[in-house]
Amino acid sequence: MGTLDYIWLGVLAVFQGPELFSILGLPFSITLLMILCGFLLGIVVGATPGLAGPVAMAISLPILISVFGYTPDALLPVMGFLIGIMKGATIGGAVPAILFNTPGTPDAYMTTLDGYPMAQKGHAKKALRVAHFASVSGDTFSDVVLVICAPFLALLVEQYLDLPEKTALLILSLSFIAPAVGGSAAKGLISTGLGLLVAFIGTGADFYPRLSMGTEALSQGIALGPAILGVLIIGAVFHELAGQWRHRDVVSRPVPQIEIGSDRLSFGDVRKLMPYIGRSAIVGTMVGALPGIGSTLAATIGYTMGQRRHEKTAKPDEPAFGEGAMEGIAATEAANSSVSGANLIPVLSLGIPGNTAAVFLILAADSIGGFNPGPSVFKFTTDAVNPELVIAFGLFTAMFVANFLNWTIGGLFMRSMGVMARVPKQLLLPVVLLLTLTAIYVQETRLEVIWFTLAFGLLGYGMRLLAISPLPFVIAFILGGKLEATARQAFDATGSDPFFLLNNPIAAAFMVLSVAIIFLASRKKPDSK
Repeated sequence: MGTLDYIWLGVLAVFQGPELFSILGLPFSITLLMILCGFLLGIVVGATPGLAGPVAMAISLPILISVFGYTPDALLPVMGFLIGIMKGATIGGAVPAILFNTPGTPDAYMTTLDGYPMAQKGHAKKALRVAHFASVSGDTFSDVVLVICAPFLALLVEQYLDLPEKTALLILSLSFIAPAVGGSAAKGLISTGLGLLVAFIGTGADFYPRLSMGTEALSQGIALGPAILGVLIIGAVFHELAGQWRHRDVVSRPVPQIEIGSDRLSFGDVRKLMPYIGRSAIVGTMVGALPGIGSTLAATIGYTMGQRRHEKTAKPDEPAFGEGAMEGIAATEAANSSVSGANLIPVLSLGIPGNTAAVFLILAADSIGGFNPGPSVFKFTTDAVNPELVIAFGLFTAMFVANFLNWTIGGLFMRSMGVMARVPKQLLLPVVLLLTLTAIYVQETRLEVIWFTLAFGLLGYGMRLLAISPLPFVIAFILGGKLEATARQAFDATGSDPFFLLNNPIAAAFMVLSVAIIFLASRKKPDSK
């Protein structure tokens, strides 16, 4: 089978998958419905301060698995729903940032700098239209790059890297992620080390319980769901609740009533915005392709580059960046939205999650089974169909379906979500906590899993108190098992050579680069700000 055959099978897997109902004799796939529902939910949670796409993905995943089960037919509906959330949340975060100066997601902070001043001037609707157009444009560009680069990178890794090189590549990825996400090399390494430690709890190669402290509960290892949801979601909820308690006496500012005008984007506006969108889309895609960097940095770089261009080309009567320039909104939204597609490049080609949203896609694949993200996915077999490759192209199709929804109904639904900014956090956070624990219990149906989730929630809370990012912990926890398995296979394949990482030139180069990254990151001076 050729490439076009696999692409066509992936498209059919989405559009002609498990049938929900038929319209005029044409079947309507349940996968399409799940993408639509996830997309609408993503806009809602993105527009709600205190929520984000990963929170909705975390709550939804256990419930979806309980509904669809662990069959291969469940993969695309479940992952389609998660992709829909991811896509919707990218545009939803701009709504409270523009209308109420409150970013719905962290990467939408830069949007407030020009979005809110535009809203105060009576151009809220135009600001929302600019944010929507730039966000969807950047997201679509990123998805095109994903479809081209992910298979190409996976084929290169599979063809030229053997077991020692793959082991060193995993170590290099963790070495890069630790300082990049952790804020500092020391804190990033602490978070990564904790993740690897937890990943190694349980049964080793000799089937002897390891690091279990003689307890039955730890002898089988730590499940991915409780650990990840505990550290990422429950820990964040505990931290937010503690902050609400500390500032309980602070009088909250009233939410301003902003008149939304009827401004529309003209052809001249689009032509003026395209250079900013194009530059930011390229920057966001490049940043997103690097594991662990995140959309906040992309938004900052995109905004800064846009500001420099605007200072050189803007007319004297046009507002500057920070004073309501629509170019500032476009540069920011295109940059942070273009990260979402590019973040899946390391996921699908290497099996390495690039951000929090990608973590839950990997968790879904691991929980359901039948799809193992990594280089082996893109094997174009001719004698038999590679089902994992069909799923990969099905995921690509789901992303473009979500983009189509973004272009057609996303803007209208987005502009109607301003009311979500009024939901108080003190009511929202307990609901998130309850829904997360309920979702975990629905999937596992064991009370001990709740205690594990709460324990990891306390760990996540403690890490946030010490300003240690939990994302390196999560990525290391996910990659820990793969790293150990690959290292063991490489050790056996090289005749039990203890220096197999140094005797191979490519592996040795990866190891030297890993040490260099940690060394350079540790020498970096702290930010004077």
